[in-house]
Amino acid sequence: MSDADAAVLTEVGVYLGSLAAGDLAERSRQGPAHEAAGWAARKRELTGRSSARWAGSITKATHDQWALARRGQAAHTAWLRGQIASIEARLARPLGAKADKRAGLVRGYATRVEWHAKSRRLHALKDRLAVVEVDRAAGRVRVVRGGKRLANTRHHLEAAGLDEQAWRQRWRAERMFLTADGEGGKRFGNETIRVTDTGQLSLKLPAPLAHLANAPHGRYLLDATVRFQYRGAEWLDRVTANRAVAYRIHHDPARGRWYVTASWQRAAAPVLPLQAALAWGVVGLDMNDDHLAAWHLDVHGNPVGEPQRFFYDLTGTAQHRDAQIRHALTRLLHHARRCGAAAIAIEDLDFTDGTSREQHGRNKRFRRLISRFPTAKLKARLVSMAAEQDIAIVAVDPAYTSRWGAQHWQKPLTTPTRRISRHDAASIAIGRRALGHPIRRRTAPPHPDQSDRGGYRTVQARPETRRREEPRPHLPGPRTGCAPPGSGAKAGDQDAQHRSGHPAEHEFWQQDSLPLSL
Repeated sequence: MSDADAAVLTEVGVYLGSLAAGDLAERSRQGPAHEAAGWAARKRELTGRSSARWAGSITKATHDQWALARRGQAAHTAWLRGQIASIEARLARPLGAKADKRAGLVRGYATRVEWHAKSRRLHALKDRLAVVEVDRAAGRVRVVRGGKRLANTRHHLEAAGLDEQAWRQRWRAERMFLTADGEGGKRFGNETIRVTDTGQLSLKLPAPLAHLANAPHGRYLLDATVRFQYRGAEWLDRVTANRAVAYRIHHDPARGRWYVTASWQRAAAPVLPLQAALAWGVVGLDMNDDHLAAWHLDVHGNPVGEPQRFFYDLTGTAQHRDAQIRHALTRLLHHARRCGAAAIAIEDLDFTDGTSREQHGRNKRFRRLISRFPTAKLKARLVSMAAEQDIAIVAVDPAYTSRWGAQHWQKPLTTPTRRISRHDAASIAIGRRALGHPIRRRTAPPHPDQSDRGGYRTVQARPETRRREEPRPHLPGPRTGCAPPGSGAKAGDQDAQHRSGHPAEHEFWQQDSLPLSL
């Protein structure tokens, strides 16, 4: 990127960012009473100060940002109400009272000091809830363009290792607006920010900055070219066919680089039937706070190959965490493709209520663990990325997968050269549950006497499998295999029960006396 191109992009981004800030304020003032007429009026006002396409992108981005803040406000309100209800229930119980699940009673607080602290917290939460409810009723949202964290960093520059000039560069870069929606049928899929098939980037300048144009029709052509390393072939197919592609240009002052992000909508992937997805086995996945544990299982539920662990680091900024999760999931999908599996089994975890301090009490270490657990983000990313690879996702019940996996699989699979962790064993339990098999390992074979007391190996085959070992059906009567008295196909024919061929019940019979001599 040359200095001239950087200066033009900065000027355009700052100017459009100011328009976006004013439009966000206007949208927030309208509140829930917003309608199509108000949207059209905002767009007409911005069109005269920029262009029709820039105005459409700004109003759409503003509305999406307001809607996102509104959803976050609703989620925060629900969380506050849940916390208040939980604390009130525990305050109503006597000190030291135990929980009673059958009666629906929670445990009481341990000491009087804790009870007093929780009562003060209850009043603080009620005050916060009252403020949020007033904002929600008025349709007022609180949004910081540029980010709340970066705004607070201004007051702690020494701790962040920044000076005022470096902070202002970041603040200006975060508040710039260089986003344009795609248009199907237009040249290269976008008229506002256009990237040709050869990588040349040009953008339509707003009306007040038209004097900066170096190309016809009020456009500015950059000297630098664009190259997409990821999905470049798919992007090239779209721009060649003039299909819609949205672009976003953003600046990273710390690295001194400019980035272009391309995005588009894809057709909905067809849903693969469960039996077809599991026909080639499954990859069981156990999600943890620092890594993903995976193991490939065949259709019979047997682990194949070696366990795989995909580590990630969730410290640092949100962009760093997203990149770490995306990189780990990419390696997981590549492993599934190499194994030939068409499905990945995961636990249907939900920690929406698990992060509450009322749920786990003073167990601060566990609460900190599950609060940084990226459950929802991992599942959402995995589903979207797996759809691109035609891999199905099977969600199973998470109950006792870690405990039973360690009980039945960790020790038998551990060798002097291979150490199996509890998470690796849990991945086997998850995969077996997705395949429909019990988690326990194959049971011992019958005793040599072939009696039923030894048990039969029934956990390796499905009920509909032919020649499946299973206990004999229980029949009433003795264990000789004969029909009980009074039953059977010939139960009414007494002649058939007499081997001599003579009736046994219809004539009198008496033994003759034996002769004394011949």
